[in-house]
Amino acid sequence: MAQTSDTSNPEFNRLIAELSAARRSGSAENQMEQQKALSSLDDLVSSLLAGSAVPDLENINQHLASLKSDAQSVGENYRLVHLDGNSNTFALVVNFGLSGPAAIRIYTRASNRYSLAAGIDRYSQKEFLDSDVELLPVSSPESIFVTISGRTDDRATGLFVAWRFDGRQITPLWNSDLLQFSSYEADGRDFLLTYCADPDDDHPEQCPRMVQDTYRWQEGNWKRTRSAELGPRKVAIK
Repeated sequence: MAQTSDTSNPEFNRLIAELSAARRSGSAENQMEQQKALSSLDDLVSSLLAGSAVPDLENINQHLASLKSDAQSVGENYRLVHLDGNSNTFALVVNFGLSGPAAIRIYTRASNRYSLAAGIDRYSQKEFLDSDVELLPVSSPESIFVTISGRTDDRATGLFVAWRFDGRQITPLWNSDLLQFSSYEADGRDFLLTYCADPDDDHPEQCPRMVQDTYRWQEGNWKRTRSAELGPRKVAIK
């Protein structure tokens, strides 16, 4: 994959189709096939990052977007993001399909070459919810980031996990419960999480009490620094 500008790859597409089909059907999943697909992505990303001292993320992500086969399920996507401010660490968000599996791959630069440094998947992190995953960097100097899983149902039910990459390994710092009507943002220092604190199962289109929590990496710890009541909210349910 890394040695050609033609990103169509029958073997890679076959692996993705099998991984996605196994997840949708609930049949046994093949860890070796998933690792083989991820290794192909690692080779490609390392090659794409090697071309410049300051990698062009826009062009790289256009290349990654072209990997998607028209025959694949909704939700297949690959996106590379900066994980720190000096561009020496990148994270690849991998979604093989809307229902999963999914993974995170971390690449660092050493001796003028980018290579895989660490990863997150359900085999390495047993509690990792690998369905429709996103990643949001929170604190650049320390490589603190949050993964977001789910949020594809009518109530935007999501699971949030904060992580720290120390240059060698990834450590989970905190995880939320499954939160309905969830949304999130980061401002370079704080992570803001908005959600329904008291879901009403009898009236699913309403939340009696919305809350916004603010989290920050501070003094070597992930801390909730603020919790604000936002009042009730009515949400359109499809």
